[in-house]
Amino acid sequence: MTVKLDDIEWAIEFASSGCGDSEAYLDTESGAIYYIGDAVEEPIPDDLYDSDKYLQIPDKRELDLGKHLVIRFTSEKIPEHLDTVYDMLRKQGAYSRLKDLLGSLELLDAWYTYEELALKQATIDWCKANNINFSSDI
Repeated sequence: MTVKLDDIEWAIEFASSGCGDSEAYLDTESGAIYYIGDAVEEPIPDDLYDSDKYLQIPDKRELDLGKHLVIRFTSEKIPEHLDTVYDMLRKQGAYSRLKDLLGSLELLDAWYTYEELALKQATIDWCKANNINFSSDI
């Protein structure tokens, strides 16, 4: 069984959406991904929660792609703003304020690229750690 890397990335995004109880599971035998959430009406297997063949796909926080990623980016690209970013992260709406800051510094595209590459690498690492065969060109 080989899974498309983009499908796993999408499932991680879904699990991270914060829209209700969003979860995603990978069937390690077939490669099918099952989405569970308030807006999802797809049927799920009866044994989803009872069988070892299903692996819950992590969200971004579990992969250190939340605040830790923001701090790494800030430390690498704009260390002089590190205290400001730490303050932002302590308050609600931090991501919006971060994007405003990065936009004013003309670093918003660099952030999106950094975030995309970090998600791809974290997805690859997760697949390898869980013995999931993946391909980026299925």
